[in-house]
Amino acid sequence: MKRWSMGVLIAVLLFSIAVPFFTSSSEAKGPGKKQQFKLGVEVLLEDELKLLEGKKVGLITNPTGVNQELKSIVDIFNEHKAFDLVSLYGPEHGVRGDAQAGQHVEFYIDQKTGLPVYSLYGPTKKPTPEMLKGVEVLVFDIQDVGTRFYTYIYTMAYAMEAAKENNIPIVVLDRPNPLGGEKIEGPVLQAEYASFVGMYPIPIRHGMTVGELAQLFNQEFNIGADLKVVKMQGWKRSMTAKDLPTEWIAPSPNMPTADTAIVYPGASLIEGTNVSEGRGTTKPFETIGAPFINGSDLAEELNKLALPGVTFRPSYFTPSFSKHSGKLSGGIEIHVSNESTYEPVKTGVAIVKTIHDLYPDHFAFNAGNKPFFDLLTGNNLVREGIENGKSIQDIVAEWKPELSEFQKLRKGYLLYK
Repeated sequence: MKRWSMGVLIAVLLFSIAVPFFTSSSEAKGPGKKQQFKLGVEVLLEDELKLLEGKKVGLITNPTGVNQELKSIVDIFNEHKAFDLVSLYGPEHGVRGDAQAGQHVEFYIDQKTGLPVYSLYGPTKKPTPEMLKGVEVLVFDIQDVGTRFYTYIYTMAYAMEAAKENNIPIVVLDRPNPLGGEKIEGPVLQAEYASFVGMYPIPIRHGMTVGELAQLFNQEFNIGADLKVVKMQGWKRSMTAKDLPTEWIAPSPNMPTADTAIVYPGASLIEGTNVSEGRGTTKPFETIGAPFINGSDLAEELNKLALPGVTFRPSYFTPSFSKHSGKLSGGIEIHVSNESTYEPVKTGVAIVKTIHDLYPDHFAFNAGNKPFFDLLTGNNLVREGIENGKSIQDIVAEWKPELSEFQKLRKGYLLYK
C-alpha cells in the first residue's frame, strides 16, 4: 500500500511539472506567431515613428484599422504622445463602418475622441484643402479585399492626389491581401470604363497589397505624391486570410467573413444584373438568386461545368433588403472546396452566363449608357460575349493577353516574396 501511495505521489509530481511545461510551450506558440507577423501600423509604432513625430496627423481609416490586439488605430493615435491626431476621414461605410453600400455619411464629430470626421464617399471623394487644414501628414490604414472594384483603394488614390496638391506627405500602412499575393485573374480595366469601382487598368483580382498598389498608382498613373509605405513584417505572397494570426474584421457590412472575400471577385458581378447577390441575407455574395430561378436547376447546371475548387448547392432565401427584398428567391450557395484551385472571376462569369441562358425571358443586365456590369468587368466584352452565346472558355481567353502584360508591370512594385 505504501509503494502504491509513493507511486501515486511521484506520478502527481511529474504531472504537476509537465502541465506547466506544455501549457507554457503552447501559449508561447500563439504570441510567437504574432511576433513574427506585424501589420504596417505595428511596424510604424515600433520602428518608423519618425514619420509622424512632432506632426499634426490626419487619419483615413475604418473599423479594420486595428492592431493584432484589436485596438483601433484611432484610439492608438489619439492617445499617442509623440504626435497629434487632428482629423479623421472615412471611406464608403464610414470610419465606424455603420453605413450601408452607397450611403453618404455627413460630416460629424467622433463621439469618443471629439475629432472631426470628414466623409470621402459621396459628393466629395477627394479631401479638400479645407479638410486638410492644419494637417502635416496623412496616414491611410484600411483593410482591402484584393478586388479591383472594392472602393477603398480609390479613396487611397484620391487621398494621394490631395496630398500631392497640398504638399503633404502620405503614409500608407500596409495590410495583407486576404486572397494572397500570387494569383491574378480577370480582365484588365479599359480606360473608357473608369469609375469609382475601377479607376485604373488593373485586373479584377490584382494580387497586390494596398501598399504595393499605392506605389503602382503613384508611379504608373502619375500621381507623384510624397509617399511612404510602411511594410508588414512576416507576410508572404502565398498567405491568405486563413494563414494569418489576425482576426477578420468586416471591412464593410456585406463582407462579414474571409469566405465572402474569396468569392467576391466573381460573385460581385451579379450586382450588375437583376439577380440578388445575397445582400439582405446572412451570406452576401455566397448566396445568389432571384424569384424567377429554380435553385435545383441552377445548381445542377453549374455543377455540370466542373469548375475547379467549387460546388454549388440549391438555396432558397428571402432578402431582408436590397434586390427582391421580402420575396422568396431561388438560387445557389457557393461552396469553395479548394481555395488554391478556385477561380472566382471565371466562376462569376459562369454563374451569370448560366442564369442568362436558363432564364432568357427574365434575366437582365442593369440598363445604362455604360451598364454597371461593364463598369465591374472593366469592358463590354464579357457582357457581349454572354449575350452572343460565347463559351466561358472563349470569354476567359480574351482577357489572358492583357493579364500577362499586367503581370509584368506589377513585378516592379511587389514588396514581398
